Amino acid sequence: MAEPPYRRIAAAIAEQIRSGRLRPGDPVPSTRAVTREWNVAMATAAKALGLLRQQGWVRTRPGAATVVATPPAAARGPEAVLEVARIVRAAMDIADDEGMSALSMRRLAADLGVPPTSLYRHVSGREQLVLLMIRSAFGARPLPEPGPDGWEAKLRLVCRLQWDLYREHPWLAEHISLTRPLLVPEAMAQTEWTLRALDGLGLSPAELTTEVIALSAFVGGMALLGGVEVKAQRDTGLTSDQWWVTRDAELNTVLRAHGFSRLGELSEEIAGDLDAVFEHGLERHLSGLRQRLSGGGCPGR
Repeated sequence: MAEPPYRRIAAAIAEQIRSGRLRPGDPVPSTRAVTREWNVAMATAAKALGLLRQQGWVRTRPGAATVVATPPAAARGPEAVLEVARIVRAAMDIADDEGMSALSMRRLAADLGVPPTSLYRHVSGREQLVLLMIRSAFGARPLPEPGPDGWEAKLRLVCRLQWDLYREHPWLAEHISLTRPLLVPEAMAQTEWTLRALDGLGLSPAELTTEVIALSAFVGGMALLGGVEVKAQRDTGLTSDQWWVTRDAELNTVLRAHGFSRLGELSEEIAGDLDAVFEHGLERHLSGLRQRLSGGGCPGR
């Protein structure tokens, strides 16, 4: 039986990596480039790149090109001295590139080039490891003191910082909750900073609580949507724009069959630009709060 085309393509690219023609960090052909070079369908090209990811030849960061992966530590030389910070950084790299489902103590040990048992001398297990990852992520993005003037500028700053943080670490949002929060000082500091930004506006304790939860829910909800998109791109090898191209005929058939004329008017470009949607939602929220403060006779800035 002939080998499937996607496997032949994956083997050819893997050989380029093995021979040194493609080095760690070099971009590999995109889905469209593979489609053109091998004269195959986009789904076949995506499947080939997906196989290379599964085999560890390449890695894809959110919003970036697919590049040749760095060989695991075991292939780079003797075991290095383990430190908690190094363990956490390696764990975050796995989660950032492949999702939390790919992170296990065994996989982490393999990437670090150490026996799994050696990890437990530094962390008690996966639960503590995830907590350390969350602390490291938030700790790397402290908010300035005292921050910009005015409550609106402050809220924009903290929301955009959190959005950037979630975009950098697509796994992070699913671990954050204000209704049942983790006791993570670095994350709690951002909530405290947000509450201080709202000082002096005349909001009741109940309104303050609602406002902080609503803001957090908006940013976190958008981040969860972004995480779904990152996973879909990782699994299929297709960007949002490419996915729409592959489904265009099927979409039009469904729209016509059910008379969904308004849905057909939606812009695929805007729908796929989560950063633009985030900014739109943030400004609408701030506009609503501004109106509440003005209508309620509370001081503004």
